Formats: sequence, C-alpha cells, structure tokens
Amino acid sequence: MSESLAASAAPASAGPQKVNPRRISVAPMMDWTDRHCRTFHRHLSRHTWLYTEMVTTGALLHGDVARHLDFDAAEQPVALQLGGSEPADLAASARLGERWGYAEINLNCGCPSERVQRGAFGACLMAEPQLVADCVRAMRDAVSVPVTVKHRIGIDTIEHYDFVRDFVGTIAEAGCQTFIVHARNAILKGLSPKENREIPPLRYEVAYQLKREFPQLEILINGGITRYDEIDAHLQHVDGVMVGREAYHQPFLLAEVDRRYYGDTAPSPSRLDAELAMQRYIGDLVERSGYMGAATRHMLGLYRGVPGGRGWRRVLSDARRMNAIRTRDGVDALFEEARSHLHAERPLQAA
Repeated sequence: MSESLAASAAPASAGPQKVNPRRISVAPMMDWTDRHCRTFHRHLSRHTWLYTEMVTTGALLHGDVARHLDFDAAEQPVALQLGGSEPADLAASARLGERWGYAEINLNCGCPSERVQRGAFGACLMAEPQLVADCVRAMRDAVSVPVTVKHRIGIDTIEHYDFVRDFVGTIAEAGCQTFIVHARNAILKGLSPKENREIPPLRYEVAYQLKREFPQLEILINGGITRYDEIDAHLQHVDGVMVGREAYHQPFLLAEVDRRYYGDTAPSPSRLDAELAMQRYIGDLVERSGYMGAATRHMLGLYRGVPGGRGWRRVLSDARRMNAIRTRDGVDALFEEARSHLHAERPLQAA
C-alpha cells in the first residue's frame, strides 16, 4: 500500500454517477473544522461531505447562536455535529441547525475527553443506548433533515462485538439510518483525546460486520485512514469513508476526491486554484475587520512536501505581520511574498 492520498490516481469509475453523498467526508474536529477550514476544503472538493466542530446544546440554547451556527451556503453540503444528552435540548438544538440550513444533524457518541464526559455526552453515551435512542427520536421528530450518530466500537475494556451491535440496533429502532463508526474503543479514563486516536487498536472488521448485519443501514468508517488504496478497500465493505487529520495536514488529498469517488468529470483544482480562492476569501474577511490568520492557519498543509513549501508556510504563519494587515492589498502582497518561495520548482499545478 504505497499510494499516497495526496498523489494523483485514476478514478475508481468514469463518467457521472449517482453515489452516496456521504461516500467521502471530513471528520468533525474540535478547533479545526470551523467555517474557514470548511471553506478551504470546499475549494478543493465540491462533493466531500463536511462536518462542523462539535457544538454543545448548552452553547446553542444559552449562548450566541449565530456565532456557533453561521456559515456560508458555499460550504454545502455541511452537517452540524451536536454534543448533548438531554432529548429536549437536542431537539431544540437540531431545530436551530435545520433552520440555519445544515444538511444533517449528527450526535456525538464518540468523543472520549473528560470535559465532554463531565457533560454526560460523547463516548460515555454508548453505555446508555436507550437514552441515545430517545435523543435520536426527539431530534427526528423535530427536524426533516437526516439525524445521524458518530460512535466508537466499544468503551474501556468492552471489546466484544455484541456491545456495539446492540447499541446500533437500539438506535436504529429509533429511526437512525446512518452510523459513522470510529473503529477504535474509547478509553474513558487514563488516555487523552490524542492518545485515544492512537493507542486503542483499529478494528475495521467490526464496522464491516455491522454492515453485514445491518445491510439496510448506511455505515461509514473512520479512524487512521490515510491513503486512497485504503479508502478503496473500505468501500468494498461499507458505504462511506470519513477521513480525519490526514485531510487537515494533507488537504490537497481532497482535490482528487470528486473525480475518483463521485465521477465528476470537471478538472480537479490545482494548489494554486485553491490558494487564490482562499486569498480572495481572506481579502473579504479582512475587509470585514477579521483576522487573516484565522483562515490561513487551516491552509498551512497545502504545499506540504512541495519544494519551497516551508518558506510559503513561514510567511503565512507570521502572526505579527498578519495582525497588522487591514486591507485586501495587504493580503494580496503577503500571499505574493509567500508564493515567491515556490517559483523555482513550478509547484503551482495539481500534483
């Protein structure tokens, strides 16, 4: 398996085709998949299904709703991930999400952080499948868009298949049709969220078995997926693949997704295409008194592995200089300086 996701490859099938819209998605990632990140990813792929960071019901019901939910229609398709465990609160939050225009409402049953556990949601909810079913039922009664669940395959030392099978079966009875399976256990005590993404072993066969046992459900797989050939292999067994940190650190992998997995015959964007689109977006952001670094921080992997990429990243990660920029001309000048580090190797075409 030597084929990198960031490398060009032949499409899985030629010509337009009707495919599952969630065939490829980017995982919800706290502090990363905000509206600026999603805008950047959308300039690389028109079809990849995108998710927000997790938003808690408390933040929506008692905080600044617009700050948490505002997004640009150009980001679509985009799903809202909610964190919570009170059916009424989740229903009210889902209703807000639908009103704001999100294409899906996803319930987080996979986050293992202690802060999330103190709020009695995330991965610890897997121990209470009937409560999750009540939450899903309440949300489905409140909205017309799909309600989905993202979860682990077990918690702590519970590793037998029956546990996750019964969890999925109970939630499916409440009407949930789509399950995103992070194919690791969640260790609720003793491991950090980062360690929970690395230490518990990946057991993809559990997600495969869920699809065999529940063929009527849409099963997506998540966890440690970094290459196209891995995606191809998973799609032989499940309905979709969710890519996490690889899509953030190596964002140019998304440039081939439309052609390879959605049968889109339009030309794939180049790195320069995506950069120039974000340059215009950031110019608009700055003219609205925004800070350009809020968006450039999500772009820093665009030229990873390209000669001159380190210099490009250095310019666009200089917080002191970016903080002083107040005009579109200033944004354009900084991007031009960043690209000057790339000129010798002609890296501005799709690789």
